[in-house]
Amino acid sequence: MIDSWTSVAGSRTERVVAEWVWGWALSRGAPNPVVEADGYRIDVGLPGHRVRHVLLDPGSVGPRAAGLTEPGTWLKVCGSPEQVRPWLSSRWTIGAAEYLMSTELGTHPPTTPPDPYTVELHSTGDVHSAVIRTADGGCAAKGQVAVRGRAAVVDMVETDPAHRRRGLGSVVMSELSRVASARGAVRAVLVATEAGLALYRGLGWVVESPITAAHLPAVA
Repeated sequence: MIDSWTSVAGSRTERVVAEWVWGWALSRGAPNPVVEADGYRIDVGLPGHRVRHVLLDPGSVGPRAAGLTEPGTWLKVCGSPEQVRPWLSSRWTIGAAEYLMSTELGTHPPTTPPDPYTVELHSTGDVHSAVIRTADGGCAAKGQVAVRGRAAVVDMVETDPAHRRRGLGSVVMSELSRVASARGAVRAVLVATEAGLALYRGLGWVVESPITAAHLPAVA
């Protein structure tokens, strides 16, 4: 159950978090994460997303947040919004619940999308993308996967609202899993929103931990 993750956290959750953090940085072209006492820091360097701290324990939020003041600072915490909120002041914007998920990768044959869609695959180093095109060449759905060693991180999966409920998200996930497996990955990790949770569960992914995002917004 999602709410009981703390009772089984231990080394497995720590491993999954580490795989996600390093793979996310690779996927986004960010510098390698820096290991800190309470988790990881990624110096993303983007407007509105200057730095990201990934914390393994909600109890670390208060001490970490006390020293953070820069707009564009983000926290990603292994814990529910209810666990995280008491530790943060009103300066922080807290997002809805997300879910750290994982799955074991096996053999995946190529997946054919329904007519009239087609699939394009692209690779840049260890980052591989799948794009589902409409008949006129538009993008109906897309996603990417970063492969680092034996683990892969699925990232930025989305379906255009005009093309939802046609199984395109499942096609993207299948193609990304196939590519990752072919590159040597044996398991995959992602962070899902509430909207994507049902899709991933239906594809065999399991929840490892709730994740809560919070950030210091830019001052208007």
